[in-house]
Formats: sequence, C-alpha cells, structure tokens
Amino acid sequence: MRTAKDFFRPLAVGAPTPLTQVPARPSRVIHFFDPSNPKMAAKVPGLVGAVDVLLGNLEDAVKADRKEAAREGLVEIARATDFGENTQLWTRVNALDSPWALDDLTTLVTEIGDKLDVVMVPKVQGAEDIHYVDRLLAQLEAKAGLTRPILVHAILETARGMVNVEEICGASPRMQGLSLGPADLAADRRMKTTRVGGGHPGYLVRTDPVDGDVRGERATAQQDLWHYTIARMVDACAMHGIYPYYGPFGDIEDVVACEDQFRNAFLLGCVGTWSLHPVQIEIAKRVFSPSAEDVAHARRVVAAMGDGTGAVMLDGKMEDDASLKQCLVIVELAERLARTDPALAELYAAEPATQEG
Repeated sequence: MRTAKDFFRPLAVGAPTPLTQVPARPSRVIHFFDPSNPKMAAKVPGLVGAVDVLLGNLEDAVKADRKEAAREGLVEIARATDFGENTQLWTRVNALDSPWALDDLTTLVTEIGDKLDVVMVPKVQGAEDIHYVDRLLAQLEAKAGLTRPILVHAILETARGMVNVEEICGASPRMQGLSLGPADLAADRRMKTTRVGGGHPGYLVRTDPVDGDVRGERATAQQDLWHYTIARMVDACAMHGIYPYYGPFGDIEDVVACEDQFRNAFLLGCVGTWSLHPVQIEIAKRVFSPSAEDVAHARRVVAAMGDGTGAVMLDGKMEDDASLKQCLVIVELAERLARTDPALAELYAAEPATQEG
C-alpha cells in the first residue's frame, strides 16, 4: 500500500501539492450519460444521490459531429448542478490519439476542474499514456489554481493494455482504478463474439461420455469469457492499491444475465461497474453491496477472533486468520456504504433474525 510520501508530487514547478491516498469513496455504479443529449442532460439532477458516480461521456457513444456539443454540455451541467457529498462527477474523454482529447482535458480542467473527480481514459496501451495525462493534468491544474488533484481511471480495451496492466496501475499516484472494456478488447484479441460483456453459449465445457457413449446426451455448462481478464485486472489493482471495475453490459433487456455478470465481477474483487441504462443502476447497487447475511456473519467472525490469532469454530466451520481478513473486507465495505446509504445503514444494523426474514 502506498504511503504519504509516495503521493507527494509537484503539480507545477515551485508549487508542490501532496496527493493523499486514493479516496475509498463508494463507486458501485458509474452511470454514463451523453451531455449532448438534452433528454439525458435533463435527468442528471434527479440522479444526484441515487448513483455513486455520474459520468459525462465524450467518447465512443458520441458521434464525431457532436463531440464539441458534448464537451460544452458537460461544462454547463457541471456548473449548474450541485452533486453533493455522495455523488461524484467523472468524465470519459476521447482517446489520446483522437483530435478531441487535448481539447477535452484543456476545457474541462480549466473550466470545471473544481467539480471533476476523475478522468476516465479509454484505450490505454501502457504507462506512457498515463504519464502524458498525468503531466498535462498537473499543468492545467496549476493554471486553473486547483488545490485538489483530479484522479485518473484507465479502461483496458486492447491486448497490449492487458499485457501492460501492472505498469499502467503503477504509472501515477493519480491512478484511481481500471475498468474492463470488453467490446474493444474482444475485437483487438480477435475473439469470436459480438456481445458487449457477458458470456457466450459457444464457450462451454461438456461432461465426459457415459459408458463410452459419445453419441449420448451430455450436460454442458456455459463458461465466463472474461474470468481470466477480470482476475488479472483485480490482482494488478490490488498490488497498487487502486480499484477494479467491471465495464459495460450491453444487453439492456437481459437483466438476469446482467446481474449474473455483475455478481461474478463482484465476487472476483471488483468494487463497481458501469450503468448504460437506468434499469442497470439498482442491479449494480444491489450486487456491489454485500448482503446483510454476509455482513452479519463477517461481524461475528471479527468479534470471535479477538486478536486475530488462532482459530475458532462458528456454525461448524473453522475460522482463522485468513477468514478474518476476508471478513474485515466485508465489514469495512459495509461500514463505508452505510455512511452514505441510509437504507443500507438500516439493513446492516438489523438483527440477524430480521435480516433472514
């Protein structure tokens, strides 16, 4: 884990400003909106407090002839909106090799940098991309007189980015986290799927033949195309003390598969995901919040373990130091979420019998 010394870096020559540890703010759901779309823009104030992160999207979902309108729209929305303490404002800028990225950063940092928490950078290939954004942000922050550093979030969308994932995570103390970009990554890898996230019916395992009958019926189980990628991303983030996120799930109508994919990512260690449609907001908030039963069990283990050494038996199961570490993760997350979500605070405070009912 980084120390305070690791986060000390100058924002401009002669003006050193210490960066603190990456804030552990709830970010279960990153809800995307197109700032150039008047209908979406009008809904933003109503979403404040209902989502952990509102992200003004300037990249792929915005047509080329609407790029400037999206950038200007985000500036207007940020200036007109009070995001409060429980909703962060992020943006996804255009790719660094595009004709819009420089103007995106220059405009947003100098005009609404005081409201912008995180800049999401797409198609990150290596540490050099983060170095470029880091230095540019430092210059723009100094120019704008900002006292709070803007953090950086990278999207893994290329094979080269995946190969370099560890160095990307450690490229700057501004790094807040990583998101999986399954569609672009699938294309770059030449994977044979046209789905945006989720599994594929052709990616499966099959049981062995019964009594050698290779023509008989045999059970199959669909597998997760993204298990390896997410697990590697989670490990890289954990090593550098930043946060991993699942990305988009494209089939808006298939809420069952969406919830399954989100839960897989949560169990593997992701702290949140993207929402492309309001229907996915509650799914993400529910999945990326630990259940009341898990929180109650984790608290029992923490209470029973005392100084954390030795082992205890609870409900016929052995709990030891490793169990305690797992449970502390759950308890810490629950307490953090409860501070900003009254419904979760009430749920986690209830007696176990009430929770089960």
